[in-house]
Amino acid sequence: MNRKTIPLLASGTFSLRAMSIMALVLSAGAALTPATARGQIFVTNYGGTTIGEYTTSGATVNASLVSGLDEPYGIAVSGSDLFVTSLYGGTIGEYSTSGAMVDASLVSGLNAPQGIAVSASDLFVVNDPNGTIGEYTTSGATVNASLVSGLDYPSGIAVSGSDLFVVNQVASTIGEYTTSGATVNADLVSRLEAPVDIAVSGADLFVTNEGVWNGNYYVNGTIGEYTTSGATVNASLVSGLDNPTGIAVSGSDLFVTTENGTIGEYTTLGATVNAALASGLHFPQGIAVVVPEPAIGALLLIAGAGISMRRRRRQSA
Repeated sequence: MNRKTIPLLASGTFSLRAMSIMALVLSAGAALTPATARGQIFVTNYGGTTIGEYTTSGATVNASLVSGLDEPYGIAVSGSDLFVTSLYGGTIGEYSTSGAMVDASLVSGLNAPQGIAVSASDLFVVNDPNGTIGEYTTSGATVNASLVSGLDYPSGIAVSGSDLFVVNQVASTIGEYTTSGATVNADLVSRLEAPVDIAVSGADLFVTNEGVWNGNYYVNGTIGEYTTSGATVNASLVSGLDNPTGIAVSGSDLFVTTENGTIGEYTTLGATVNAALASGLHFPQGIAVVVPEPAIGALLLIAGAGISMRRRRRQSA
């Protein structure tokens, strides 16, 4: 009996040889899975001059993945690159997700930059005191340093398609602009309570609000939910937070930094998953989440193996 005449176990089932092939395919596919597949959270520690890395389950990967930064604030991730604003350094720095420095002053001469968002090869950055949104390429070239102007102390920014959503701290509003700089609605949402950061998911906007000023400090911080058309879904989707700052959305989860040194996890429906998913951070501000990607290579290999096995069946028939 030669190899071509080895019978299959039954119609519609794999032979032992086929099962071995499948095991090899799965193993090869696992090797092709991106390094970020475990789910990563990157956080800027404004008080600690560092970028920390954590898993989405709360484990510390490296609390000082990048160190020696000058008051890092906003953070955005694109592929294997991290883009970080330095509030008083007036720069955007570029680092790899493994912690290597690419260019600590990729863009310089900014005026207290805070939030940052990335879309394809473009970076959009809000400058707090002069009330602008600047546009730069991911290679550091200036596209338009004042793409949008006249904002009221902007702090957080999110991009969705051709739209930019920006929170104005003093005006307590969310404004909407196009990525080409046109104003869609400068007061898309108003009457927020000391908004800090914003994240977008589909047709929903999630905003961190530091809360109400009691004369000494902010109390009863919240996460508010609004639609991208400006409707209020729930102004207090999550409440009772301690000075929430940065926010990022991943699937049905919200990850939020607070000035008491924690990362909290909540669902997009407002349920608390873990209010102290990670703790011991030093005035964390910006947060970015890298979501797991499917092992596409493994799926392609499995499909190819299936075609090969069907061919062998026909040859042995």
